[in-house]
Amino acid sequence: MKHIPKIAVVGPESTGKSTMSDYLAAHYNTIAVPEYARGYCEKLTEPCTWQDEINMFYGQLALEKELLPKANNILICDTTFITVKIWSEEMFGQSPQQVLDELPKHPYDLYLLLNIDLPWQDDPLRNFPTMREHFMNVWYKELNALQARYVVISGTGQERYNSAVKAIDDFLAE
Repeated sequence: MKHIPKIAVVGPESTGKSTMSDYLAAHYNTIAVPEYARGYCEKLTEPCTWQDEINMFYGQLALEKELLPKANNILICDTTFITVKIWSEEMFGQSPQQVLDELPKHPYDLYLLLNIDLPWQDDPLRNFPTMREHFMNVWYKELNALQARYVVISGTGQERYNSAVKAIDDFLAE
């Protein structure tokens, strides 16, 4: 089977990951893997638990595996299970061992790290409006620890989209 490059759209809360993922999927005539955790958390009636984090990890992996064969040349991923690691460490002080073990086994070809230069948008599932800079630094640390290839995407409106398309086009041209 032909290798399908996986492009991960990541970053702190309220940086436009879902909107960007949908835009890129339409631009490249492919599909975007939605953020599994969003749908999962919308159904929770109690605060998120350690087991919920593990469930979200497995759910994100399964969703990517399911959608990969439907991709047209590239797969756009609205976040990755690195988010489970980041949230678990923030909320519980550590990350599930399953997540730590699997991180190096599920690389993405390119990460688009969305900058915190967009205004905060309230959402019932967003928790840390005053910690965006902290989480941006966490993302830098996580991507560098994985020796991941990433591009920081900044700007607003069409400028932001154009920067993301340029990063992917440059990657695909290599």
